[in-house]
Amino acid sequence: MGDYVLSCCSTADLSKEHFLRRDIRYICFHYEIGGKQYMDDLGESMDFHDFYGRMAAGEATRTSQINVDEFINYFESFLKEGKDVLHLSLSSGISGVLNSAIIARDELQEKYPDRKIYVMDSLAASSGYGLLMDILADMRDEGKTIDELFEYVKDNRLYIHHWFFTTNLTYLVRGGRVSKTAGFVGNLLNICPLLNVNVEGKLIPRDKIRTTKKVFKEIVERMKEHALNGTDYDGKCYISQSDCREYADRVVELIEESFPHMKGKIEVNHIGTTIGSHTGPGTVALFFVGKDKRTE
Repeated sequence: MGDYVLSCCSTADLSKEHFLRRDIRYICFHYEIGGKQYMDDLGESMDFHDFYGRMAAGEATRTSQINVDEFINYFESFLKEGKDVLHLSLSSGISGVLNSAIIARDELQEKYPDRKIYVMDSLAASSGYGLLMDILADMRDEGKTIDELFEYVKDNRLYIHHWFFTTNLTYLVRGGRVSKTAGFVGNLLNICPLLNVNVEGKLIPRDKIRTTKKVFKEIVERMKEHALNGTDYDGKCYISQSDCREYADRVVELIEESFPHMKGKIEVNHIGTTIGSHTGPGTVALFFVGKDKRTE
């Protein structure tokens, strides 16, 4: 697997089994629900269904990012083994966690001057972030060096497309992305906002779609529009969902109907507790490799 470690945050929203299988290391965010602190540890501390059920019942959640000391201890565990580290952070457009990782890197670089410690903004989130990590794992397994992976991320991270929709505006209202009035009216009219991640790694509302049936079709239309090679796309495709597997499965069906090379290739994951604390239950996110977002 090379002389370096490929690393990310738990907010890449892949399963623990996936991370282990691909030898991708991760460090966990934190969240609070019911006045108790938990690790965002891919559903181990609390089952995802239980977490989203408690949110739906009205329990408030709060998230906290990884601090400098945690990053120092985490990175140093690899450096002590003589390994270099390439760590991709959750998008700086969503979280300030990148800054903590950079401070930790700078402190450790003085202590381990012969080691490479790369920290980079993924400009990605949830399983789009995970998709990027998986591509890097492929490259590492092909024998690419840590420097080649670092350059690849710089040049290609904006080819990862993220499209989200939510069927409940309550949580976007709580996060300040939607006004209370708009949220009330939107829920009343069954409005499902469609959002994506822009070139700055920020989550941006794009359209207001009425009814889930229409938003299922619209998110697939966005994939047709933006995916590399259009409906001939045959690359990685991930979906993450927050306790609404039936919605995710319907999106999978529609993609497979339109993209002949995608049958049986789409991986469905959970939206983790950090991202999910802000999106709430009833959210589906679609990720694929597309055209350079800077040119669209």
